[in-house]
Amino acid sequence: MRRALAIGEASYGDAHPTVAIRLNNLALLLQATNRLGEAEPLMRRALAIDEASYGAVHPSVAIRLNNLAVLLQSTNRLGEAEPLMRRALAIDEASYGDAHPNVAIRLNNLAALLQDTNRLGEAEPLMRRALAIDEASYGEAHPNVAIRLNNLGILLWQTSRAGEAEPLMRRMATIFLRFERDTGHKHPDGDTCIGYFAQLLAAMGRDAASVDAALSAARREAGLE
Repeated sequence: MRRALAIGEASYGDAHPTVAIRLNNLALLLQATNRLGEAEPLMRRALAIDEASYGAVHPSVAIRLNNLAVLLQSTNRLGEAEPLMRRALAIDEASYGDAHPNVAIRLNNLAALLQDTNRLGEAEPLMRRALAIDEASYGEAHPNVAIRLNNLGILLWQTSRAGEAEPLMRRMATIFLRFERDTGHKHPDGDTCIGYFAQLLAAMGRDAASVDAALSAARREAGLE
């Protein structure tokens, strides 16, 4: 990645959009290896390049804003991250319309940040809107919908509304299990999210046998048993 960046800088100059892509990719790699202090200046440089190249309200700028905001969130700088996420959301709403899957991603990320700051009442309508967008865009049985259901279910659980969360989490589990049936392999997020469903059931007072029975029922509904 560093070699690709150096080639791009030598070929196009330091301020070309191609260089911004290389900077972003290297920054994401550094972030994945927990070298956040090294990643941040690269992300900021990529953002500045795209703002200068495309203007302040271009979808590429929204991507850079989102990535930088997620990094800031991971370093517990939530106050710095929030306005960047809101700006990214506004750009994508203006660029794609209110019901585009990219908007659902921005809504989900902003909701997660609000959840981290214990503003659950603000986060919930954003999560519900993201869920509705993905259901309309992909259909009710798509893995992206399962992820939205999981996130909303966890939020409801956090607000002591486990009874509302349970059917959402059960539906999520069934979607992931049907994905496994149809593709022959597990979705990368499936086991983790189904684990949250099991934890929710246990928190609702179900014993181990009851939890296992509920998971078996979901597998039967998905056609795996």
